[in-house]
Amino acid sequence: MVRCWWLAGLLVACAAAEPRCRQQLLHLQDSAGIAARLPPRLEGRWVSTGCEVRPGPEFLTRSYLFYANRLFKALQFYYWDPSCRDPSYSLVIKGKLRLRQASWITRGATEADYHLHKVGIVFHSQKAMREVASWINQTSGEGCSGFLPPGRSWAPGALYEVLSAKTERDCTAALGFAMHELSLVRVERHYQPLLQPQQSGSQLVEELYLGDIHTDWGERLHYRPTGYQRPMQSALHHVHPCPACGIISRADEHHPPILPARAALPMQLSGSWVSTHCEVRPAVLFLTRYFTFHGNNHTWEGHYYHYSDPLCRQPTFTIYASGHYTQGIPSSKVRGGTELAFKVTQARVTPMDQVTVVMLNSSEAGSCGLAGSWSAGVEQDITPTNGCLALGIKLPHTEYELFKTEQDTQERSLLYIGERPTDGSSPDSPDKRPTSYQAPLIQCAAASQEFSNYISLKYVGRKDANGNEALKSLPVAFLLFIALLFLRWD
Repeated sequence: MVRCWWLAGLLVACAAAEPRCRQQLLHLQDSAGIAARLPPRLEGRWVSTGCEVRPGPEFLTRSYLFYANRLFKALQFYYWDPSCRDPSYSLVIKGKLRLRQASWITRGATEADYHLHKVGIVFHSQKAMREVASWINQTSGEGCSGFLPPGRSWAPGALYEVLSAKTERDCTAALGFAMHELSLVRVERHYQPLLQPQQSGSQLVEELYLGDIHTDWGERLHYRPTGYQRPMQSALHHVHPCPACGIISRADEHHPPILPARAALPMQLSGSWVSTHCEVRPAVLFLTRYFTFHGNNHTWEGHYYHYSDPLCRQPTFTIYASGHYTQGIPSSKVRGGTELAFKVTQARVTPMDQVTVVMLNSSEAGSCGLAGSWSAGVEQDITPTNGCLALGIKLPHTEYELFKTEQDTQERSLLYIGERPTDGSSPDSPDKRPTSYQAPLIQCAAASQEFSNYISLKYVGRKDANGNEALKSLPVAFLLFIALLFLRWD
């Protein structure tokens, strides 16, 4: 009898967990509340919402002020640690920005031209001054070789000029510094429900998406972005609560923001995780993600829903992949991160529009499922053909990953997975392991509520590409009915 009650509870938990995760994905598609104005309005201050990680790794926070006359003043605060509590140096960037036309490459974005007038640096310790001076003296051009003489004492608050348009001096290359992020701009507006129980209504939230940073340090100085980095938010209209927003907006180059201490969380992957918004990757990929990790046997499943538009309303194709993963170990390169290896052994593809159907049916025989048999909305297993060449999927293969988990200000669990290489390749060797992260996923079902495709309650009634009946979602009432049958039988 105890076993049957356990089964009844499991079935109910599975039925409850799956709708929560699916509901989050449906919520992302129901993006009527998001408005993106073209051209965007940038006037005002925009700030980071937390400690950001750029490829390298680099830990930083940002505070950008745009004026009505197109001038801007950007502050970038760099840190030694992934919590942004131990500042290293600050950059003061001044220049002018001119918005141009809507991007022909990245739908929903606006292209822009910028011109830098000057860049200054303020060191926050002798160690930072010595390290940066060494970079500049060794790697910069002739005009920068004597940027700071060896042994120069640190002067708190002193600002040193590393770029000047007037004198045509530029010593920023050694820092890996570029402001190409300003060449791709998007502003989104939506309304956040008020969180206090006694309050009703909603408040405006504005987010500024700027161009992504190339994952290869050697390419970042020349790269023109086609995706976005973590969005900044308006200092006036940001999510609540956001402790970091106020701290960063009040900071300056002489008083860098020190973010609140946060407890380090152990890596707890088990459970289901889903995207928090429509994501954009370089090479114009719009997608949402949905993962389930099974800690008991270290297996995983992932759904990648691809779209042709920045609001994720027009689906193009879906990829389902599964495999297993290794035990994680703390990263020696990215503090706070965990290194894992993921083996991808199986995959299925569902084309969702006619363009994708035509592309897949045009692929070489034996390179992507059953040649010439693809149709919209019908899933095919691409494992027998060792993946799908047309979509860049190779099976089996191993990816070397970087993960971390955090809690947001509402104590919801977030999962950060390593940023994909900008050039579209796969992190298929340890030296390609990411040093930064993609947009976070939010936990939609805990470990005890995992809903596995291996249990297969999900596609009953549908037909796959071979004409076999698959499984689809079963209602809670039916699951309870099955559980009661077991109870009676016992």
